[in-house]
Amino acid sequence: MRNYELETKQRVEFIRGVVESAGAKGIVYGNSGGKDCTLVGILCKMACNDTLGIIMPCGSKRNYEIDKNDAESISQTFGIATRLVDLSNIKNEFIGVVGEKTQLSEIALANIAPRLRMATLYAIAASENRLVAGTGNRSEGYMGYFTKWGDGAFDFNPIADLTVTEIYEFLRFLKAPDFIISKAPSAGLFDGQTDESEMGISYRSIDEFLLNGNASEQDKAIIEKFHKSSEHKREFLYYKPV
Repeated sequence: MRNYELETKQRVEFIRGVVESAGAKGIVYGNSGGKDCTLVGILCKMACNDTLGIIMPCGSKRNYEIDKNDAESISQTFGIATRLVDLSNIKNEFIGVVGEKTQLSEIALANIAPRLRMATLYAIAASENRLVAGTGNRSEGYMGYFTKWGDGAFDFNPIADLTVTEIYEFLRFLKAPDFIISKAPSAGLFDGQTDESEMGISYRSIDEFLLNGNASEQDKAIIEKFHKSSEHKREFLYYKPV
């Protein structure tokens, strides 16, 4: 098991240094009531007292119920300031306007909420001299299970090197509530959605491959497929004069 006491100190120092070097007054992040944003919120609050979590329901029923309730509970437990910005009407208006010009695909529709949320975070950050903290983990990053220019955007990310397995270990070390640790990972894009059901593989299997190089042929095929098809999300392609 990793030395999370030492890592807590190191990550807090990293965050503090990033904020100070940017001349920012605080941090803002999306608080969806999930494991990743909980860890990010705790670490950021340790590093910077002016840390703000934004709860952003955007369409699905669970956004207004379990996600919102869990996000508020975490904020109260760890003394993190929070605000709620309801994006559902904006999403519907956006779909209506853009939908008049093109037939929106399912993937396009699914990516609207993460991008509206990130636009919200950056609007708040720019208005209040804050930095946007990313909440993506290594497992999601390798699989490409994030929205480009949505939850994949950030000014800094203090947990990008951690797998989901390590995220849970870290949360246990920090004494996060059990309801966060036992909650099925979900982007909350629509009711009933879970990360693992969408990918067709468990995070445990993904992490076993990333941490130890072990995977069944079936799991390895799924991991390689996701990783290869999402390469464009991790690389910036620029024209290079010959």
